[in-house]
Amino acid sequence: MKVGIFFGGTSREREISFAGGRTVFDNLDKGLFQPVPIFVDSLGHFILLDWQYLYKGTIRDFYPPAEAYPTSRHPWQLYLENLGELTDEALNDLISRVGRRVEASELPRLLDFAFLTLHGPGGEDGAIQGLLEWLGIPYSGSGILSSAFGIDKIAQKKLLKATGLATPDFYVLTAADWDTADPAALLSMLGRELGLPLVIKAPHQGSSIGIGIVREEDPAQFKAAVERALFRRTLAKAEWKNLDENGRLAWVRQLADIREGIGMPVQVILPPTIDIPELLGAVEKPIYNPEELLTVIEHSFFWDCKTVTIQSLTGETQVLIEQFVAGREFSCIVVEDENGAPLALPPTEIVKGTEVFDYRAKYLPGLARKVTPIDLPEADIERIRQEAQKMFATFGFEVYARLDGFIQADGTIFLNDPNTTSGMLPASFFFHQAAEIGLNPSQFLTYIIRTSLAARRRAGLKPVQLGAQLAQLDKAIAGRHGGTDERIRVAVIMGGYSSERHISVESGRNIYEKLSSSTKYRPIPVFLAGSSEEFRLYELPINVMLKDNADDIREKIEQAEAGHAAHPVLARIRQEASGITGTYAGQPVAAPRRLSFEELAEKADEVFIALHGRPGEDGALQQELEKYGLPYNGSGAASSAVTINKYETNRRLREAGLRVAEHRLAYRLEWAADPEAFYRSLEAEFGYPFIAKPADDGCSSAVKKIKTRAELEAFSQQIFRTQEPLLTGPAEVLHLGFKEEFPQKDAFLVETLIGPDGAAHFLEITGGLLTSYDESGQLHIEVFEASEALATGEVLSLEEKFLAGEGQNITPARYAPDPTERQRISEEVKRTLHQVAEILHIEGYARIDAFVRVRQSGAVEVLIIEVNSLPGMTPATCIFHQTALAGYTPYQFIDRILDFGKARAAKASVTE
Repeated sequence: MKVGIFFGGTSREREISFAGGRTVFDNLDKGLFQPVPIFVDSLGHFILLDWQYLYKGTIRDFYPPAEAYPTSRHPWQLYLENLGELTDEALNDLISRVGRRVEASELPRLLDFAFLTLHGPGGEDGAIQGLLEWLGIPYSGSGILSSAFGIDKIAQKKLLKATGLATPDFYVLTAADWDTADPAALLSMLGRELGLPLVIKAPHQGSSIGIGIVREEDPAQFKAAVERALFRRTLAKAEWKNLDENGRLAWVRQLADIREGIGMPVQVILPPTIDIPELLGAVEKPIYNPEELLTVIEHSFFWDCKTVTIQSLTGETQVLIEQFVAGREFSCIVVEDENGAPLALPPTEIVKGTEVFDYRAKYLPGLARKVTPIDLPEADIERIRQEAQKMFATFGFEVYARLDGFIQADGTIFLNDPNTTSGMLPASFFFHQAAEIGLNPSQFLTYIIRTSLAARRRAGLKPVQLGAQLAQLDKAIAGRHGGTDERIRVAVIMGGYSSERHISVESGRNIYEKLSSSTKYRPIPVFLAGSSEEFRLYELPINVMLKDNADDIREKIEQAEAGHAAHPVLARIRQEASGITGTYAGQPVAAPRRLSFEELAEKADEVFIALHGRPGEDGALQQELEKYGLPYNGSGAASSAVTINKYETNRRLREAGLRVAEHRLAYRLEWAADPEAFYRSLEAEFGYPFIAKPADDGCSSAVKKIKTRAELEAFSQQIFRTQEPLLTGPAEVLHLGFKEEFPQKDAFLVETLIGPDGAAHFLEITGGLLTSYDESGQLHIEVFEASEALATGEVLSLEEKFLAGEGQNITPARYAPDPTERQRISEEVKRTLHQVAEILHIEGYARIDAFVRVRQSGAVEVLIIEVNSLPGMTPATCIFHQTALAGYTPYQFIDRILDFGKARAAKASVTE
C-alpha cells in the first residue's frame, strides 16, 4: 500500500510536523507499506520530496535553498514566506531543487492512503481532510467536522459548556475590542469575573504557542500576554535604544521565530500622529524578512516615532481568556478499539519546571518528565480515562486523539485542548502510551492506518474499494506472524550517566528504529547505568525504552529492581486492549532485566554504542566488549581514550602541524589554593574573551564564552563545586537555561577564542567521516562534505545540535559563492579532516568540528575544535545530511558502520 506521509505545512508547528513525518517514514512496516514523502511547504504547495532532504535537521536546512536567500547585512534563518512574493517560475525552480511539485489532482495516482502528521491550521482544522475527501483518498485520524472542532479552542469551550462537561470559565476578547479597550479596566473586570491568575490563549494554535499566564493585576503584563496571543508586538523607542547591535539583532530574530515570536510576514503600524510620506510608504506593504524589518524599525525611530506596533499577517483575531486551573497536568491518548469504541490509554502526568508546558519543554529531552500512569489512586485514573473517552465520543473524534487536562486537589477533572494530530517524535505521548500496551511504533502505525481505513469507509468514502483494501491489508498483517527470525542481533546501548545521557537515549532510539524496520537486523535495546567503577546493563522492554528521557528509564529500572509490581491500572488497560495487541503482534510488556557482559554476548551478535561522552567515547566500554569478542561501532579503545580528552587531542594535532586554539588546563587544586592568582594567570595568558569548557565531555555541555572576571569566577565555582545541585548565583551569571547540565570536574580546558583574524570568509563547520577496508585490507577513510553550523548565540547550543526545528546546518558548507572555488576549499578542508583521522587513529565513523578561515589570497586555514568518536545519531543530527549527499540513506550508513565493526573484529581475530 502506498502511504503518502504529509508533513511540514503552513502552521507555526511545521518543524515538529517535519520531524514527526520523518518518524513515521522510518517506522512504517516496509513489508506492508511503501512510504511516499509529501512535504507541504509553508505556502501550502505539495512537494514529492527527494529522500535525502527528509533527514535534514530542520526545514530551513534545505528549503528554501540558501543560495535563494536575498542579499542581507546579517545572517538570518529563513522560511519560504521570507522570500516575498514569488513568480510561479521562481517557485517551481526552488521546488525542483528538493523534489517535484505535485498538484492536488495528481495525488490519487501517487498514493493509496494519506498519513497526516500536519499540525495546527491547515493540518488539524479539517482543511486537508476536506481536500482528501474531495479527491477520494482515505486519510488518518479524525474527519472534517471533528478536526474543525479540535483546532478551535473557543468552539470547544462552547460545546463543553453545552454538553455539561467540566471546563474553566472563560471570556472571548476580539482584536477589535482590544484595540479600543483600557487594559487596566479590562484586567480589573476579568479579575472580578474569572479571578487571578488568568490564562491567555491564541485560540487556533497548538504546542502552547501564543499562551501566557497573568498572575497579578499588572496591566503591562496583561497587555504583553494579549499581544502574544494576537501575534503582535509593540516596541518603544526607549526599549530599542537600550539595546546594542547584538541585542537588536536578537530582538528581531526572536520576533521572527514562528514558535517563540510572531513569525513573518508582518505589517508595521505607526502611531496615527506620524505623517511622514517616506516612512508611511515603507510600512504600507507587508514586510517579509527580518532584514527588512530591522531596517524599518531603525527608520521609524530615526523619524522620532515613540512606538511601533508589529502585527503578524497570520495572527489571530480573537483571544481566549480562561480561569486558571491549579492542578496536576496530564495527557491521555484515546484510540478506537477493534470494535470502534473509544479506549483511553494510560494517562501521563506532565511534571514540568515552568508554568507552561511549552514548545521547548515538550520536545527537548530532559526538560519535563512524563509519569505513566499519573500517580493517583486507581479510581481517579479511571475517572480521567472515562472523561477522556466521553470527550472523544462527544466531539466525534475518530481513530485517535490526544486529550490534555488537569485534575484538581478536590478531584475535579478539566479537559482542554484536544489534538486530532498528536506529536510523533519517537518519545511523544502517541508512541509512549501505545508502548504501555505493548505496541512498538511500527505496530502502532499499522494499527492507525487500518483503523483509519475503517473509519473512512464507515463515513461513506468509497465503501466498496476501501472494503477490498481492508481485506487485503488484514491478510498482509496476518501474514507477518510466524516464521523463524534469522536477523542479526544488535544490542543498542544507550543512556549512561553523563550530561549527554538524554541525547544518548534519543540516538539509541533512532538506531533501534532504523534497524527494527529492516529485514537484516533485530535490535535489542540496552540501557547502561552505574558508574565508571561498575557498568550495569539492562535489557529494556519497549514501554521502558520509550520513556521520555534517560532519568525516567533509570527510575523504571530502579523500581523493577526494588520489586515494584506493574501498576494495576496498566494491567487492566492491557487486558482491554488485548484485541488490538493480539492482532498487531504487540510484544509482551515486561520489566527491565539486568544483563552481565557474558549474557550480552550470548544475546547479541554485535553492539551499537549509542552513548556520548563518558562512558562510551572514552574506550572503557570498548575494552569490556573486546573481552567477550563482541564487534562494536566506532573507534577502538586507544583512539577513543585520546579523542575524549580535548587537551590531549589538541596537543597531538598541534605536534603533527595542524592548527588548534592556544589552550591549557585549569586545575581545581590551583584554584582552591589561590583563586585570585588563578584568575590573574588565566587573564594574563588568554585575555578576554576566551572559551572555557570541560576537557573530557562531548557536545556543547558547559561550553561558555567567558567575557569578564565575574563570568570566569562563576564558571570556576560551578565546575569545581563539590555537590551535585547547581550553584544559584554562578548559574545566573552564566545565564544557564532551565535544567541545563553543568558537570563537576577537577579541571577544565581554557582556549583562545577563534575568530576571523582578518580572513575574507570565516565559518564554523562540522564534518563526518566513515571508514572501511579495501580489498588489500588497508583502512580507507571517506570524508563527507562538511556542514556549516549557524549558531544564534555565543556557542552552538545543545538545542541547535539536536532539537528538531532548532538551529541551522547548511550542507554542503558555503565556503565561496563560486562553485569551483567552493569545491577547491572543500577539498582542502576534507584533506585536513582526513589528516586528523589518521593522526588520531579514528575508525568506524566520527564527527570533527572546526573553524575555517579563507584568506583574501585564497589560502585556507582549518582550526580543529574537537573530535567526537561516537557522534550524535538523533534524527536531526547533521551527519545524516552529509551521508545523504554521499548517497547513503541513514539505514545504509548505520549498516556500513556495523559491517566495519564486524570486519575489524574478524581481522583482529585472524591477527591473534
